[in-house]
Amino acid sequence: MPHQQALCSEKFMYFRTATFFLHKQIFPIAMNFAVCLNQVPDTSARIKISSDHQQIEKDGINFVINPYDEFALEEALKWREKFGGSVVLFSVGGDEFQANIRKAFAMGADKAVLIKSAAKDAYTIAVVLAEAIKKYFGGLPDMIFLGKESTDFNDAQVGPMLGELLQIPAIMVAVGLQTDGKVASVEREIEGGKEIVEAPLPLIIGAQKGLNIPRVASMKGIMEAKKKPIEVMEIPAPEHAYATLVRLEKPPEKQAGKRVSSPAELVEKLHHEAHVI
Repeated sequence: MPHQQALCSEKFMYFRTATFFLHKQIFPIAMNFAVCLNQVPDTSARIKISSDHQQIEKDGINFVINPYDEFALEEALKWREKFGGSVVLFSVGGDEFQANIRKAFAMGADKAVLIKSAAKDAYTIAVVLAEAIKKYFGGLPDMIFLGKESTDFNDAQVGPMLGELLQIPAIMVAVGLQTDGKVASVEREIEGGKEIVEAPLPLIIGAQKGLNIPRVASMKGIMEAKKKPIEVMEIPAPEHAYATLVRLEKPPEKQAGKRVSSPAELVEKLHHEAHVI
Protein backbone atom coordinates (compact mmCIF):
# COMPACT_ATOMS: atom_id res chain seq x y z
CA MET A 1 0.00 0.00 0.00
CA PRO A 2 2.72 2.57 0.82
CA HIS A 3 4.33 1.75 -2.53
CA GLN A 4 1.03 2.34 -4.37
CA GLN A 5 0.52 5.65 -2.53
CA ALA A 6 4.03 6.78 -3.46
CA LEU A 7 3.41 5.78 -7.08
CA CYS A 8 0.11 7.68 -7.19
CA SER A 9 1.76 10.71 -5.59
CA GLU A 10 4.57 10.59 -8.14
CA LYS A 11 2.08 10.37 -11.04
CA PHE A 12 0.08 13.28 -9.58
CA MET A 13 3.21 15.46 -9.31
CA TYR A 14 4.17 14.54 -12.89
CA PHE A 15 0.66 15.47 -14.05
CA ARG A 16 0.83 18.83 -12.25
CA THR A 17 4.28 19.57 -13.71
CA ALA A 18 3.19 18.64 -17.22
CA THR A 19 0.02 20.71 -16.89
CA PHE A 20 1.99 23.74 -15.64
CA PHE A 21 4.48 23.38 -18.53
CA LEU A 22 1.65 23.11 -21.06
CA HIS A 23 -0.09 26.13 -19.53
CA LYS A 24 3.08 28.21 -19.89
CA GLN A 25 3.47 27.14 -23.51
CA ILE A 26 -0.10 28.02 -24.44
CA PHE A 27 -0.41 31.12 -22.26
CA PRO A 28 2.97 32.92 -22.26
CA ILE A 29 3.89 35.35 -19.52
CA ALA A 30 2.40 38.82 -20.12
CA MET A 31 4.79 41.32 -21.71
CA ASN A 32 5.25 45.07 -21.47
CA PHE A 33 5.37 47.13 -24.65
CA ALA A 34 6.39 50.78 -24.95
CA VAL A 35 5.49 52.87 -28.00
CA CYS A 36 7.17 56.22 -28.65
CA LEU A 37 4.58 58.46 -30.28
CA ASN A 38 5.18 61.75 -32.09
CA GLN A 39 2.79 64.06 -33.91
CA VAL A 40 3.52 65.77 -37.23
CA PRO A 41 1.72 68.18 -39.57
CA ASP A 42 -0.83 66.56 -41.84
CA THR A 43 0.73 65.97 -45.26
CA SER A 44 -2.10 67.96 -46.87
CA ALA A 45 -1.29 71.06 -44.76
CA ARG A 46 0.19 74.17 -46.37
CA ILE A 47 3.36 74.79 -44.39
CA LYS A 48 4.51 78.33 -43.62
CA ILE A 49 7.82 79.12 -41.94
CA SER A 50 7.87 81.62 -39.07
CA SER A 51 9.58 84.99 -39.54
CA ASP A 52 12.56 83.92 -37.40
CA HIS A 53 13.03 80.79 -39.56
CA GLN A 54 13.18 78.60 -36.42
CA GLN A 55 9.84 76.80 -36.67
CA ILE A 56 6.69 76.46 -38.73
CA GLU A 57 3.61 78.56 -38.12
CA LYS A 58 1.23 76.22 -36.29
CA ASP A 59 -1.98 78.25 -36.58
CA GLY A 60 -4.48 76.36 -38.70
CA ILE A 61 -2.23 73.29 -39.00
CA ASN A 62 -3.79 69.90 -38.27
CA PHE A 63 -1.36 67.59 -36.46
CA VAL A 64 -1.68 63.82 -36.83
CA ILE A 65 0.11 60.78 -35.40
CA ASN A 66 3.39 60.28 -37.23
CA PRO A 67 2.50 57.63 -39.87
CA TYR A 68 5.49 55.41 -39.02
CA ASP A 69 4.52 55.56 -35.34
CA GLU A 70 1.09 54.21 -36.32
CA PHE A 71 2.81 51.12 -37.73
CA ALA A 72 4.77 50.88 -34.46
CA LEU A 73 1.58 51.11 -32.38
CA GLU A 74 -0.23 48.51 -34.46
CA GLU A 75 2.68 46.08 -34.07
CA ALA A 76 2.69 46.53 -30.29
CA LEU A 77 -1.06 45.95 -30.15
CA LYS A 78 -0.73 42.82 -32.27
CA TRP A 79 1.87 41.26 -29.97
CA ARG A 80 -0.05 42.27 -26.85
CA GLU A 81 -3.01 40.34 -28.23
CA LYS A 82 -0.81 37.25 -28.49
CA PHE A 83 1.18 37.49 -25.24
CA GLY A 84 -1.04 39.65 -23.04
CA GLY A 85 0.32 42.57 -21.07
CA SER A 86 0.05 46.30 -21.71
CA VAL A 87 0.92 48.90 -24.35
CA VAL A 88 2.16 52.20 -22.91
CA LEU A 89 2.61 55.35 -25.02
CA PHE A 90 5.45 57.84 -24.48
CA SER A 91 5.29 61.30 -26.08
CA VAL A 92 7.61 64.27 -25.62
CA GLY A 93 5.71 67.54 -25.91
CA GLY A 94 3.01 69.73 -24.43
CA ASP A 95 -0.73 69.45 -23.90
CA GLU A 96 -1.26 69.78 -27.64
CA PHE A 97 -0.27 66.08 -27.86
CA GLN A 98 -3.30 64.92 -25.88
CA ALA A 99 -5.67 64.72 -28.86
CA ASN A 100 -3.41 62.33 -30.76
CA ILE A 101 -2.64 60.34 -27.61
CA ARG A 102 -6.39 59.76 -27.28
CA LYS A 103 -6.52 58.63 -30.91
CA ALA A 104 -3.89 56.05 -29.99
CA PHE A 105 -6.00 55.09 -26.95
CA ALA A 106 -8.94 54.57 -29.32
CA MET A 107 -6.82 52.16 -31.38
CA GLY A 108 -6.19 50.11 -28.22
CA ALA A 109 -3.25 51.51 -26.25
CA ASP A 110 -3.63 50.93 -22.50
CA LYS A 111 -1.78 53.81 -20.85
CA ALA A 112 0.17 56.93 -21.78
CA VAL A 113 2.94 59.13 -20.42
CA LEU A 114 3.23 62.71 -21.65
CA ILE A 115 6.76 63.94 -21.06
CA LYS A 116 6.94 67.69 -20.68
CA SER A 117 10.46 68.75 -21.51
CA ALA A 118 12.41 71.39 -23.42
CA ALA A 119 14.08 68.66 -25.48
CA LYS A 120 14.18 69.54 -29.18
CA ASP A 121 16.93 67.72 -31.08
CA ALA A 122 17.09 63.95 -31.58
CA TYR A 123 19.66 63.39 -28.83
CA THR A 124 17.86 65.27 -26.06
CA ILE A 125 14.55 63.66 -27.03
CA ALA A 126 16.18 60.21 -26.86
CA VAL A 127 17.63 61.06 -23.43
CA VAL A 128 14.29 62.09 -21.90
CA LEU A 129 12.51 59.12 -23.51
CA ALA A 130 15.08 56.72 -22.05
CA GLU A 131 14.71 58.24 -18.60
CA ALA A 132 10.89 58.20 -18.74
CA ILE A 133 10.73 54.59 -19.93
CA LYS A 134 13.10 53.35 -17.21
CA LYS A 135 11.28 55.36 -14.56
CA TYR A 136 7.82 54.13 -15.58
CA PHE A 137 8.68 50.42 -15.84
CA GLY A 138 11.26 50.40 -13.06
CA GLY A 139 13.67 49.02 -15.65
CA LEU A 140 13.07 48.07 -19.27
CA PRO A 141 9.93 46.81 -21.04
CA ASP A 142 10.15 43.72 -23.20
CA MET A 143 9.93 45.66 -26.47
CA ILE A 144 10.05 49.33 -27.47
CA PHE A 145 8.40 50.33 -30.74
CA LEU A 146 8.70 53.58 -32.67
CA GLY A 147 8.57 54.70 -36.27
CA LYS A 148 11.77 54.44 -38.33
CA GLU A 149 11.65 58.24 -38.53
CA SER A 150 9.35 61.21 -38.05
CA THR A 151 7.98 62.75 -41.24
CA ASP A 152 8.62 66.32 -40.09
CA PHE A 153 12.43 66.20 -39.80
CA ASN A 154 13.17 62.75 -41.31
CA ASP A 155 16.43 62.37 -39.39
CA ALA A 156 15.85 58.75 -38.23
CA GLN A 157 18.15 59.20 -35.21
CA VAL A 158 15.99 58.79 -32.09
CA GLY A 159 15.63 55.00 -32.36
CA PRO A 160 19.36 54.16 -32.63
CA MET A 161 20.23 56.75 -29.95
CA LEU A 162 17.61 55.28 -27.62
CA GLY A 163 19.12 51.84 -28.13
CA GLU A 164 22.57 53.14 -27.26
CA LEU A 165 21.32 54.96 -24.15
CA LEU A 166 19.43 51.88 -22.92
CA GLN A 167 22.19 49.48 -24.04
CA ILE A 168 19.81 47.22 -25.97
CA PRO A 169 19.59 46.27 -29.68
CA ALA A 170 17.82 48.72 -32.00
CA ILE A 171 16.67 47.25 -35.32
CA MET A 172 15.34 49.87 -37.71
CA VAL A 173 13.35 49.83 -40.98
CA ALA A 174 11.50 46.69 -39.87
CA VAL A 175 8.94 45.18 -42.26
CA GLY A 176 8.46 41.86 -40.48
CA LEU A 177 8.67 40.61 -36.88
CA GLN A 178 8.44 37.22 -35.21
CA THR A 179 9.20 36.47 -31.56
CA ASP A 180 8.73 33.77 -28.95
CA GLY A 181 9.02 36.29 -26.14
CA LYS A 182 12.75 35.69 -25.70
CA VAL A 183 14.34 36.22 -29.13
CA ALA A 184 13.05 38.29 -32.04
CA SER A 185 13.57 37.62 -35.74
CA VAL A 186 13.21 40.86 -37.67
CA GLU A 187 12.95 41.32 -41.42
CA ARG A 188 14.25 44.75 -42.44
CA GLU A 189 14.61 46.65 -45.68
CA ILE A 190 18.04 47.29 -47.14
CA GLU A 191 19.01 48.81 -50.46
CA GLY A 192 18.16 46.34 -53.18
CA GLY A 193 16.61 43.73 -50.90
CA LYS A 194 15.83 42.59 -47.37
CA GLU A 195 17.73 40.97 -44.51
CA ILE A 196 16.78 38.91 -41.46
CA VAL A 197 18.24 39.94 -38.10
CA GLU A 198 17.90 38.10 -34.76
CA ALA A 199 18.30 39.73 -31.36
CA PRO A 200 17.34 38.91 -27.77
CA LEU A 201 14.66 40.84 -25.90
CA PRO A 202 14.47 43.55 -24.70
CA LEU A 203 15.02 45.43 -27.94
CA ILE A 204 13.84 48.41 -30.00
CA ILE A 205 11.96 48.07 -33.29
CA GLY A 206 11.83 50.93 -35.82
CA ALA A 207 8.70 50.40 -37.94
CA GLN A 208 8.64 50.85 -41.71
CA LYS A 209 5.64 50.89 -44.05
CA GLY A 210 4.78 47.27 -44.86
CA LEU A 211 5.19 45.98 -41.31
CA ASN A 212 1.39 45.89 -40.91
CA ILE A 213 -1.82 47.76 -41.69
CA PRO A 214 -2.88 49.98 -38.76
CA ARG A 215 -6.36 49.25 -37.48
CA VAL A 216 -9.25 51.70 -37.53
CA ALA A 217 -10.51 52.72 -34.10
CA SER A 218 -13.89 51.26 -33.13
CA MET A 219 -16.69 53.32 -31.61
CA LYS A 220 -16.18 51.45 -28.34
CA GLY A 221 -12.48 52.32 -28.43
CA ILE A 222 -13.24 55.98 -29.10
CA MET A 223 -15.62 56.16 -26.14
CA GLU A 224 -13.20 54.38 -23.80
CA ALA A 225 -10.33 56.65 -24.92
CA LYS A 226 -12.08 59.67 -23.41
CA LYS A 227 -11.87 58.17 -19.91
CA LYS A 228 -8.27 56.94 -19.90
CA PRO A 229 -5.89 59.09 -17.82
CA ILE A 230 -2.65 60.49 -19.23
CA GLU A 231 0.25 60.46 -16.79
CA VAL A 232 2.48 63.53 -16.95
CA MET A 233 6.21 63.49 -16.27
CA GLU A 234 8.43 66.55 -16.20
CA ILE A 235 11.99 65.69 -17.21
CA PRO A 236 14.57 68.41 -17.81
CA ALA A 237 16.41 68.22 -21.12
CA PRO A 238 20.20 67.83 -21.09
CA GLU A 239 21.95 71.18 -21.14
CA HIS A 240 24.19 70.15 -24.02
CA ALA A 241 22.64 69.45 -27.41
CA TYR A 242 24.80 67.95 -30.15
CA ALA A 243 22.84 69.56 -32.99
CA THR A 244 21.30 73.02 -33.22
CA LEU A 245 18.70 74.16 -35.72
CA VAL A 246 20.18 77.08 -37.63
CA ARG A 247 17.46 77.97 -40.11
CA LEU A 248 14.37 76.56 -41.80
CA GLU A 249 13.86 77.35 -45.46
CA LYS A 250 11.46 76.21 -48.14
CA PRO A 251 12.92 74.64 -51.28
CA PRO A 252 13.19 77.04 -54.25
CA GLU A 253 10.07 77.29 -56.37
CA LYS A 254 10.10 75.40 -59.63
CA GLN A 255 10.70 77.53 -62.69
CA ALA A 256 8.18 77.59 -65.50
CA GLY A 257 8.80 75.10 -68.29
CA LYS A 258 10.04 76.15 -71.72
CA ARG A 259 8.82 74.95 -75.08
CA VAL A 260 11.33 74.01 -77.76
CA SER A 261 10.70 73.69 -81.46
CA SER A 262 13.23 71.00 -82.33
CA PRO A 263 15.49 68.31 -80.84
CA ALA A 264 18.51 70.43 -81.73
CA GLU A 265 17.16 73.34 -79.68
CA LEU A 266 16.48 71.00 -76.74
CA VAL A 267 20.06 69.73 -76.81
CA GLU A 268 21.38 73.28 -77.02
CA LYS A 269 19.38 74.41 -73.96
CA LEU A 270 20.28 71.32 -71.93
CA HIS A 271 23.93 71.96 -72.68
CA HIS A 272 24.21 75.75 -72.35
CA GLU A 273 21.38 76.62 -69.90
CA ALA A 274 20.75 73.57 -67.72
CA HIS A 275 24.37 72.32 -67.93
CA VAL A 276 23.28 68.69 -67.66
CA ILE A 277 24.95 67.41 -70.83
